Amino acid sequence: GFSYKAVIFEESGVLLPAPHRTATDWEAQSCIPAGTIQQAALSGGENSLSLQYSRGELTAVEFLQELGQQCFEIANVHVPVHSFLWDLIRNEMIKQLPIMAEAAQCIRAEGLKTALLSHSLCLGLGEGSLPLDQQHFDVVVESHQEGMPRPNPGIYELCLERLGVQPQESILLDSSSLNLKAAAQLGMKTVKVDAPEAALKELETHLGFPLQGFVPYTRSVRPGMEIPKDRLQKYLEDVLGAHPTAPLELRQFDHGDSTRSYLVKFGGRLLVLKKEEEPPDGPDGPSVPREYRVLKALAEAGVPVPPVLALCEDRSILGTPFCLLEHCAGHIHRAVSLPTVPPRQRRAWYGAMANALARIHSLDLGAAKLQDLGDHGNYIQQQVETWTKQYRAVETHRIPAMERLIHWLPLHFPESQKTTVVHGDFRMDHLVFHPDRPEVLAVLGWKFATLGDPLCDLANNCMSFFLPAHFGARRGLGKCDLGHLGIPTAEEYSQMYCGHMGVELPENWNFYLAFAFFRLAVVLQGCHRGSLAGRPAPGDTSPTKDAEFVAELAWDFAIKEGFRVFESLPPTKLLARHCSTWAG
Repeated sequence: GFSYKAVIFEESGVLLPAPHRTATDWEAQSCIPAGTIQQAALSGGENSLSLQYSRGELTAVEFLQELGQQCFEIANVHVPVHSFLWDLIRNEMIKQLPIMAEAAQCIRAEGLKTALLSHSLCLGLGEGSLPLDQQHFDVVVESHQEGMPRPNPGIYELCLERLGVQPQESILLDSSSLNLKAAAQLGMKTVKVDAPEAALKELETHLGFPLQGFVPYTRSVRPGMEIPKDRLQKYLEDVLGAHPTAPLELRQFDHGDSTRSYLVKFGGRLLVLKKEEEPPDGPDGPSVPREYRVLKALAEAGVPVPPVLALCEDRSILGTPFCLLEHCAGHIHRAVSLPTVPPRQRRAWYGAMANALARIHSLDLGAAKLQDLGDHGNYIQQQVETWTKQYRAVETHRIPAMERLIHWLPLHFPESQKTTVVHGDFRMDHLVFHPDRPEVLAVLGWKFATLGDPLCDLANNCMSFFLPAHFGARRGLGKCDLGHLGIPTAEEYSQMYCGHMGVELPENWNFYLAFAFFRLAVVLQGCHRGSLAGRPAPGDTSPTKDAEFVAELAWDFAIKEGFRVFESLPPTKLLARHCSTWAG
């Protein structure tokens, strides 16, 4: 069916229950004639209090005053409407609001936008009483503040404009037939909310994915990536020795990876299932069994990683090898600016990241039984050769900076390299932090783990300090006021790491940064090649321009390193040194 891009939630009657629908029990308990509140709120047709309030013609205070007066005229007794709203609306809100809030989270997890259409609903409970994280919504429109009470179609046009979608690409949830009619006339799809559960079922049929069972950083399973639940259920029952009555539920993690990662709800447990692609895309064959063994050794050595549970190499179950991990709940910071952390605390979060990286690099290879994880020595030489071959395989046009780097890097290999476990892709969004304190609970993304030069990990980790904040492929901190943000500079962060390791940053540090950006440029060029073949590029990116930009950034660091080498040479050797090693 049709692919929608946005869902708009009306506040009253959708996120919050309509007042008159919750009145029956309260009226009985308070000895108020049955139907008093509903009659008072709905009588008057187009001029009913309920419609006047929903159109923004009455403020919350005015609505309550008028409702109380109407109830008195109907029942001839004083009706404490404030008490009714506090006791009942709030109680009903506890039921209805979480259902709708979870639906909004599920919608955003699929890449759609959401909007909250409000008219400053407080109903005597205090301004801003809606206990809802507005981060669930991309756009919040206050109809009363905009001077466009519903069903004025202008309020919907404004909402669509701020969402950046066309009317036919949106769905409106509302409990008012008049509002829905006005929206439908613009071309919007509409869903009438009488009962929240039924309305969400209808919305699910339009969207094509479930609106419950949300877990942070997950989405519904992508088409073509489904796995047989019945065989997985039997496997889990055999391996874990549990037989839950509730059916197994699956979601998929929303980050891109060559291994498919699923969240499995099995009884009361949350598990992570990592499944091999078919065929494996890595040069070393299947990566899941290798990653499982690495995680098992790291966990036993005290490195913060998700606890491993089982490895299955029996292809008859899911078609390819897979492993099971315990789900590690916490916070993953997708933005290196840490917007959800108070500025005065952000340095501590960066300190925790540096400490986690140092713990990985400080592992005793013998004690961890990881001596055979990779070759000892020549790591950078092998990496440059591998990534150069990869670049040639995905090359679509000549990028001058890449050609210069391909010639320059082999001429500037470090004379000595330390060998430790290297993560291979260590960065902020591969860390699960404790939700309340600067503590790394788990390091994720071990697909590229091997033995190598630890400074390559540090350089990869530091790239975000030099990438622009608007860079689509990987947003960074370049040209940001780090002091104002409360974030250490690249030099300060590197010194945090060196302090944990008890080492100094090497003189040829710019070489490591040049290589890190060279590798990123190859990855982005691969995305460009994939986009030409019809595969969508990740996020808001222009892969060909991104690859060229990053290649130039890598070359900038090569020039800095070249000048350092040039200036360190005695005059008698300058003419003897090959000009290409001067990096410009």
